[in-house]
Amino acid sequence: MLVEKVRGAMRIAAACPQAHALSIAPGLMLADARAQVPHLRVLHHDPLADLAWIERLADHCDRFTPLVTTDPPDMLVLDITGCAHLFGGEAALVAAAEQYLARFSDDCRPGCGDTPEAAQALARFAPGLPSARPEDADALLRRLPVAALGIEEETQTALIRAGLKTIGDLAMRPSAPLAARFGADLVDSLDRLLGSADSRITPRRTAPALRFERRFAEPIARTEAAMAAIGELAQEAEIALEQRGMGGRRFTARFYRSDGRTFDLATESSLPMRDPDVLMRLLHERLDALSDPIDPGFGFDMIRLAVPRIEPLTPAQLQLEGGSTADEAMAALVDRLSSRLGRGAIRRFQPRDSHVPEQAALTLPAVDLPAPAAWDAPQAGEPPSRPIHLFDPPQPIEVIAEVPDGPPHRFRWRRQQHHVVRFEGPERIAAQWWKHAPGKSPGLTRDYYRVEDARGRRFWIFRHGLYEAEKPDPRWYVHGLFA
Repeated sequence: MLVEKVRGAMRIAAACPQAHALSIAPGLMLADARAQVPHLRVLHHDPLADLAWIERLADHCDRFTPLVTTDPPDMLVLDITGCAHLFGGEAALVAAAEQYLARFSDDCRPGCGDTPEAAQALARFAPGLPSARPEDADALLRRLPVAALGIEEETQTALIRAGLKTIGDLAMRPSAPLAARFGADLVDSLDRLLGSADSRITPRRTAPALRFERRFAEPIARTEAAMAAIGELAQEAEIALEQRGMGGRRFTARFYRSDGRTFDLATESSLPMRDPDVLMRLLHERLDALSDPIDPGFGFDMIRLAVPRIEPLTPAQLQLEGGSTADEAMAALVDRLSSRLGRGAIRRFQPRDSHVPEQAALTLPAVDLPAPAAWDAPQAGEPPSRPIHLFDPPQPIEVIAEVPDGPPHRFRWRRQQHHVVRFEGPERIAAQWWKHAPGKSPGLTRDYYRVEDARGRRFWIFRHGLYEAEKPDPRWYVHGLFA
């Protein structure tokens, strides 16, 4: 018996079948329930724990189909379209799922229908059906109560008072009067239940492009044996990818423990690949870097290798003296470091089409870098126009300069005076006016100068705002340092 506090009173949140037999149902006050049965065993309801448990069961149910979703607090929905033949038909698949889930729940009620709503309604309101989809499923649905639509209790009460007690009673009525009296949601729910409207589930995970799995009659209780099975699956993946002319950018190994727990081991590569040895080396790097090692427990009864992301893999161009190109060697190094340290630990700069200095480049995970973009080549013999290091945010400085738009002669930064002996500029950078609402100021203009002080140190400084035109007293900032 689970209880929770509702409006200051303890009420029954969930009851076992024995309690239901004694007329103790959810919503009843705990005091009234104990008046009927004094020695009730109660526990506090933990909705988050229930959600975590059903999510855990959903992880294990993707052994039957990749399209799995949850309907909290107590239902799983599986789209078995195209998967039934792997288990010998729909009846065998549903029976296998029911038998598997019976290890974790004493009250497992399956339902099989043409739509997700139909399967849910049959599971909730027509228990005891055989595992196969009934031949008279439409007639059976029409005999279900209107509560099977999942509508609000007020609407249910209004329908019953109007003499519409079953799905069949609603199906025989025209849609327009029902929508006008009870709302359009009622008609939509009815159409989805009976299959008149398109209805699909939103799976928790996107189906991978390729997946390979091993099932074991006896669970394997050693991590080394599980990794060896992953190696065999990697070889199968290599063959499948080679037939398609593709390579994988992301690989996920999932270990299904016999007690219902799952463990994921994922790795990524900066370039498409399909070499099993390289993949296994990356997975071992990832396994060694885990803070919580994979515990076989009572053993793994199934292991799966999925390739969620694939891309065309072109033949590698070899150097004349032999060996692979430098790009592939760098990609292999990035993959190993990312697997060991985490996908966000190794990053690369990616140029962007923006004239704003701090937005002209981004740092992205190296393994997730898109197609490389070309950097602007500097002019021959000219110094770099942008410094290597930018301050974020720019640091304020005190400047002596001619007004209104003269170059800086001296500035104070970090309690030190710097006398400017050489300068170049200004380079005027306007604000991004097209990103601001009409009638609002887009921001201040920046005048950038490349300056060198008496000790040979070079700075990139700017005046923030045009004198008197945009600001009566513009501030100065140092934005970067040149090497």
